Amino acid sequence: MDVFHGEGPALLVRAILALETEEECRAFLEDLMTSREIQDCSQRILVAHLLREKLVYSRIAEATGASSATISRVNRCCTYGAGGYQTVLDRLEEAEARSEEDTANV
Repeated sequence: MDVFHGEGPALLVRAILALETEEECRAFLEDLMTSREIQDCSQRILVAHLLREKLVYSRIAEATGASSATISRVNRCCTYGAGGYQTVLDRLEEAEARSEEDTANV
């Protein structure tokens, strides 16, 4: 099943790509999603980050409050998914490294 089939999903992807600042992104997500949906998505990206750091499930559950089912689902996506978590986490690490480098050069 292709969840990105149709006009709505295509518009959503274009809308996300059109955002330019963290403030714009926060405002869009607040308008688009419920608080619970934002919390759930936030928890998943944090779980993916901690899995990448090689933490064990019990430590991830303790740190995030995520259930073992959620951690397992995120782990499957990280391992066998479309590569979205990998791309985002790679880019965040690259941005952090550039920021640290810029700070060191000041």
